[in-house]
Amino acid sequence: MLILGIESSCDETGVALVDASGSGVPVLLGDALHSQIDMHQAYGGVVPELASRDHIRRVLPLIDQVMQKAQRSLAQVDVVAYTRGPGLAGALLVGAGVACSLGASLNKPVMGVHHLEGHLLSPFLSADPPQFAFIALLVSGGHTQLMRVDRVGSYEVLGETIDDAAGEAFDKSAKLLGLPYPGGPHLAKLAQQGDPAAFKLPRPLLHSGDLDFSFSGLKTAVLTQAKKLGDHMSEQSRADLAASTQAAIVDVLVKKSLKAVEQSGLKRLVVAGGVGANTMLREQLNSACLEKGIRVHYPELALCTDNGAMIALAAGMRVQAGLETLQRGYTFDVKPRWSLAQIS
Repeated sequence: MLILGIESSCDETGVALVDASGSGVPVLLGDALHSQIDMHQAYGGVVPELASRDHIRRVLPLIDQVMQKAQRSLAQVDVVAYTRGPGLAGALLVGAGVACSLGASLNKPVMGVHHLEGHLLSPFLSADPPQFAFIALLVSGGHTQLMRVDRVGSYEVLGETIDDAAGEAFDKSAKLLGLPYPGGPHLAKLAQQGDPAAFKLPRPLLHSGDLDFSFSGLKTAVLTQAKKLGDHMSEQSRADLAASTQAAIVDVLVKKSLKAVEQSGLKRLVVAGGVGANTMLREQLNSACLEKGIRVHYPELALCTDNGAMIALAAGMRVQAGLETLQRGYTFDVKPRWSLAQIS
């Protein structure tokens, strides 16, 4: 079974083709991705209308590129999957509209996929795929959650952010330091030159007794320190503040994740989402998990950000698990706000 996946939830247009024949993990046959970073950089953040227009321009050429790479024809596609939500409404509608139009023209079923389920399952495409059951740290630009995953479609939220997500804390702190969009990677790069202990920053909810997160207070603390340093902040002070900020975020993520694994009685942790590419996070999790005998799994670096492969993969795994009844209906809607706990 060949499944074509289309991702258009925010500022990246992704397309991929997987082979979900049999009971094994679907095999990635080809993928392509276009990032809108350069276009949005001038505005310091994503402009939804521009994002939607760019998805329209990019998606069809990317589909052609993927089919050529996979050496398959559109007539061979069995299912067309797309990101139904969460995300920017206009951007989601582009992917949904293209997927349903393509499905109708091919007389093939279409499937709306949850964006976060795609992230959650993306490590199954890595060289070291996990096995069920596991604890997942889902940490992307707008989401920070800890979940217990027993199988495809069985997701129990153990803890989540009550305000800013970790990715937002990275990006907003970077903006306070005068770093360009997207802020998170720039802050992490600058942090390599700084002292993570230079500034004493808060670790919100670290000792709360639960598995929830909060990063708005950290952002406020970074703002306070930046104002104290003033307009004449030295490059070393900027690097030190970046390093201290990253250390605070990573410290909370690591300790909460380990606590979730300990409470579950499981011995496997999966990290997914864009922040999962952060080098310091990976190093500290690897070290802590090795010490405690926990296996930790990540997506390949190229699959940490939004991409079509994770959408095609999630669709394939849901079909294999018998969670989807494939129908040829081409009316569609999107869900800009959609909790992962609402799907099964």
